[in-house]
Amino acid sequence: MMATIAFCSSRASFSIACARRRLLGTCGSPGCGGQWDEPIRSGRRGAPMDPDELVFHPWTMQGPRDVPTFVGGSGSYVIDEGGRRYLDFSSQLVFTSLGHQHPAIVAAVKEQADRLCTLAPGHASDIRGEAARLIIDVAPAGLGHVLFTTGGTEAIEHAVRMARLHTGRPKVLAAYRSYHGSTTTSIHLTGDPRRWASDTGTAGVVHFFGPFLYRSAFNSSTAEEEGQSALGHLEQVILLEGPSTIAALVLEPVTGSSGVIVPPAGYLRGVRDLCTRHGITFIADEVLVGFGRTGAWFGVDHDGVAPDLLVFAKGVNSGYVPLGGVLIGDDIYETFTRRPYPAGMTYSGHPLACAAAVGAIRAMHQERTVAAAARLGRDILEPGLTKLVANHPCVGDVRGIGGLWTVELVRHRETKEPLVPVGATGEANAPMAAFSKACLERDLLPLVLGNRVHVAPPLNVNDEDAATGLAILDDALTAADSFVD
Repeated sequence: MMATIAFCSSRASFSIACARRRLLGTCGSPGCGGQWDEPIRSGRRGAPMDPDELVFHPWTMQGPRDVPTFVGGSGSYVIDEGGRRYLDFSSQLVFTSLGHQHPAIVAAVKEQADRLCTLAPGHASDIRGEAARLIIDVAPAGLGHVLFTTGGTEAIEHAVRMARLHTGRPKVLAAYRSYHGSTTTSIHLTGDPRRWASDTGTAGVVHFFGPFLYRSAFNSSTAEEEGQSALGHLEQVILLEGPSTIAALVLEPVTGSSGVIVPPAGYLRGVRDLCTRHGITFIADEVLVGFGRTGAWFGVDHDGVAPDLLVFAKGVNSGYVPLGGVLIGDDIYETFTRRPYPAGMTYSGHPLACAAAVGAIRAMHQERTVAAAARLGRDILEPGLTKLVANHPCVGDVRGIGGLWTVELVRHRETKEPLVPVGATGEANAPMAAFSKACLERDLLPLVLGNRVHVAPPLNVNDEDAATGLAILDDALTAADSFVD
């Protein structure tokens, strides 16, 4: 296998498609010379190969894929190699909260790159300190320090480690309908089926049912009843496991990729009270919902709750450079003023990632992004998605908050049987595959997880683009209706 890249001498203007062809060594644009000094080649015999096939892709079976190749972006759109624009109704994996190529973030990264690209975490850094200050300024009270990581999964690992060291206890509680990451601790904490293939049952994790009225584990008939029943269940789990053995409870304040489940009012407050009563560290996993996605800076803000640790990533800098972190409460911080914290990361608080956070958070203040997210949900997404229930028999439920919604697809509304089974592939996943294909044909980039269509456009999407996306979803769902019993 070999790969050689040499620079083209031409400075002539070229298209996005040409940019990719040059990378492949096949550009024939005027003044380009037709190709690089030597084209990229792959395979033992030097046969040409799609570079995408060289990448080992997460969460999927490996092999050739029939997907667009994106080479550019602007605002709420991504652009493929042929110049075709797709409306990004997913914010990628719900992280491009300010859209693609936001000038404030790009400028902040460029400015930092001109000054200092990288720095070991043991040194003081002005941009790292400024990022921490801006994050703490919008965080719940009592969270006065930040451990920076390179993403949400890593941040969960450190939050759990801190809780165990702080309390001296081994167990951690997490909800069944949850996703906390794919590293060893975080995948065990994850409650949904993505855990199954990796769960060894040895991580000291105990799962519980959170409130979910649409598929209630408690046969509740109202949101208030569901919230109270879920809190009663959680208290029983704590008492039966032994409060003195439980280090932490990890909870998404709004369940994200496992179903977009908004808890009833008062539930988070009840969880906070249970944790306080039993000396359990309350870890809020705000990786997906933090930094404005729900129409508040953080999901816990909707119930006026301050956790002991708060984990973030994604929206902190719209994913422009990998960054995550743990906001640390005063009591836990004090623990590590008496002894060293026994962990670290080479790229903790990377200057370019922190610069992206500074640019993003300042832009969110200036553009009133959090208020815009609340309006997006209230005035546009909720009424627009609710109409889909009347239009399509495959739609079983619509739920969400702010800029995060889901459309749950079912075979029959009364039985609530999912349109596709858990882990469906091939023919079993035909309904969702047909829907996804219909979206792409109409230039919409959806986020499909199991039998759900998650709707999470950039928080600064304009009304016209939001309406366009909703109209495309309406059209594309016709493809799924044919599979309804």
